[in-house]
Amino acid sequence: AYEKRFPTCPQIPVFLGSEVLRESRSADGAVHVVERSCRLRVEAPRLLRKIAGVEHVVFVQRNVLNRKERTLLIEAHNETFANRVVVKENCSYRVHPENEDWTCFEQSASLDIRSFFGFESALEKIAMRQYTANVKRGKEVIEHYLNELISQGTSHIPRWTPALAREEDALSPAGQREPCSLEVCGPSSAQNPTPESVSTDGDKLDADYIERCLGHLTPMQESCLVQLRHWLQETHKGKIPKDEHILRFLRARDFHLDRAREMLCQSLSWREQHQVDLLLETWRPPALLEEFYAGGWHYHDVDGRPLYILRLGHMDTKGLMKAVGEEVLLQHILSVNEEGQKRCEGNTKQFGRPISSWTCLVDLEGLSLRHLWRPGVKALLRMIEVVEGNYPETLGRLLIVRAPRVFPVLWTLISPFINENTRQKFLIYSGSNYQGPGGLVDYLDKDVIPDFLGGECLCNVPEGGLVPKSLYLTEEDQEHGDQLRQWRETYHSASVLHGAPHEVTVEILERESVITWDFDILRGDVVFSLYHAKQALTPGPWEPGARAGGQLTDRGWTLGADFSCVEAPLICREGESIQGSHVTRWPGVYLLQWRMHSPPAHAACSLPGVEDVLTAVHSPGPRCKLLYYYEVLASEDFRGSMSSLESCASRFSQLSAATSSSSAPSHSSSLASR
Repeated sequence: AYEKRFPTCPQIPVFLGSEVLRESRSADGAVHVVERSCRLRVEAPRLLRKIAGVEHVVFVQRNVLNRKERTLLIEAHNETFANRVVVKENCSYRVHPENEDWTCFEQSASLDIRSFFGFESALEKIAMRQYTANVKRGKEVIEHYLNELISQGTSHIPRWTPALAREEDALSPAGQREPCSLEVCGPSSAQNPTPESVSTDGDKLDADYIERCLGHLTPMQESCLVQLRHWLQETHKGKIPKDEHILRFLRARDFHLDRAREMLCQSLSWREQHQVDLLLETWRPPALLEEFYAGGWHYHDVDGRPLYILRLGHMDTKGLMKAVGEEVLLQHILSVNEEGQKRCEGNTKQFGRPISSWTCLVDLEGLSLRHLWRPGVKALLRMIEVVEGNYPETLGRLLIVRAPRVFPVLWTLISPFINENTRQKFLIYSGSNYQGPGGLVDYLDKDVIPDFLGGECLCNVPEGGLVPKSLYLTEEDQEHGDQLRQWRETYHSASVLHGAPHEVTVEILERESVITWDFDILRGDVVFSLYHAKQALTPGPWEPGARAGGQLTDRGWTLGADFSCVEAPLICREGESIQGSHVTRWPGVYLLQWRMHSPPAHAACSLPGVEDVLTAVHSPGPRCKLLYYYEVLASEDFRGSMSSLESCASRFSQLSAATSSSSAPSHSSSLASR
C-alpha cells in the first residue's frame, strides 16, 4: 500500500512527483532499498515564496523494506535550503510483537532553522502547521490504498521465506508441508490470543472490561496500553497505576508510547516524592480555606461526569495566598484532583459505563483587575503546570460563565500554559448567554443548575469573599515560607517625594498592545496616571522600560498638544493594592507616573518641571513608598488570545468584539483593593 503512492499520488496534492535515484536488493531478496528524489509544492505566503525564490522543494527519501524482519523504515531529509534549514523525518512500520495481525507505526520529525532571510519564526509556524496536517493525511492515504488492494482481491500477502526454502516447497507435495505454516494457518492462536479471550489479570484485556471500564479502544490503542502496562510491571516493583490512569497519559500524548511512558514515569516519581497517594487520607484543609475558598463538588453533568463548581470571581486569591500561603493552596488543588479521580471511579460503577474525567463550572462574576495580582497569576500558572503534568485528560469540559471584559487580559497571560487539547474543552459565555438553549442546559440537568445561576438547585459551595487582613500570615511566617523573597523578586520598590514623582517609560511598537500594572501603596497617598507622548522624549540616560525619577519630557511640552493623559488620574490610598490594564491605541512611548497626592487645589494632570524635581530631591520632607510591577502583552499575543477565545465553542462573541474592535476606544481600567 505504501509503494502505491509513487511516483505520483493524487491524494497528496502537494506531492508533485518523484524519481528513483538508487535501488538495491540483498542477495537473498529479503531487503529492498529504494532512494528517491521527491518534489513538494511550497504552501507558504506568496511573499515568502518570492523571497526564497522557489515554488517547490526537494526531499530525498530512503525506504528500507526488510521482508525477513517484516519492517519498513523510511528516512527523509530536505535537499533544498539544506544550509539554512534542516528537516529530518523517520517513520517505521513493524509487526506487533504480541499480535501478528496488528501493525505498529511510529513517526518522528525534527526541524532546525539556522537562518531564513529573517522569516525564521514564520517558517517554523508554517512547517508545524503543514506537518500536523500531513500526518493526518498520510494515514488517510494508506487506508485508501489498503482498501484499493482489498477491492482488487489482495487481502493477504504470504510471509517471505528464503529462496532455497521456496524451491524445496515447490518440489514437495502439498500434503508434506507443516500443518501450521504461516502461509496456510496464519498466526497461532495459542501464541497470539485475541484481546477478547484473555482476562484483565493476564497479559490482555477482556472485551467486556474494556467496554465497561475504559471505553472504546482501537486495536492500536489497546496495544499501547498493554505494552505500557507490561513495561511498568517489569520496571516498577509493587503497585502500578490502574489502567484508567495509564490510559490518560497515553491519550495526553496521542498514544505515542515513548512520550507517554516518559510523562507517566515523571508523574509517578513526583507522586512518590510528595506522598500524593496518601493525600486524601492525610490532608485536612484549614478552616480559613474551607470558609473563603469558593469551590466544591456539586452532583454531575448530563454525561455522568462529576461536576466541580468554582466561583473564581468571588474568591480573594491575594488574601488566600497571604493567609495560608501558596503551598497550602497547591495541596488543596491536588486534593481536589485526587477526589475527582475517586468520584470518576464511583460514577463509573454507578452508571455502568466508563467515566474518566469531570466537568468544571467556573463562575467569573466579580472577576476584576485585582485578580491580575502578579504573585497570584504566577501561582496559578504553577498550579496549571503541576495539574497538566500529573492529571492529564481528567478535565472533560470547562464551562466558563459570566466572563467580564477583563477576562481577555487574564486569558492572554495564562492560555499559553494550557495544553491545546485542554483549551479545546473550554466553553465560554459572557453576560447571560449561558441561559437558555445552547447554554448550561445542554450540559447540566435543570435540577442541578445552581441557584446563583438562575437554577433551582441549592448550591453549598462557599461564596468566598475578602479575607480579613487580620488573618494574614505574619512577615516571619511568610519569610519562612519563602513567599516574601519571591514577591520581592517580582516587584520593584520606589519612593515618591513632593514634586518628584516616580516614572517608568514603556515603549510600545504596535497598537492594541496591553500595558498591565500592579502596585501596592506601603506609605502615604499617591496619584497614578498614564501618559502617551506624541513625539520622542528628550535623549537622556534612561532606557525604554527603565524607571527614572525626574522630568522625562521637554519643558516646553504642554498637556494635550505634546502629550496626553490616557488613563485618568487615580488617587491611591495607603494600604491599597492596585491592578489595572490599558489597551493602547497608538504606538510610541507611554509613561507610568506615581506622584504624591496633594490637596485638590494643587492637583492637576500634568508633568512636573525640572525645578520641582531638584527641589524635592534635595529637600527633606514626607515620602511615599510603593512596590510596583508592570508588563506589556504584545499585540500579537493579545489578538491571538482573542482568536483562541473566539475559536472556543462559546458565546463569547459579544465580549470579544467589544474588547478587540479596532474602532472602539482604548480599553483601560484600574481597581483598588485593601
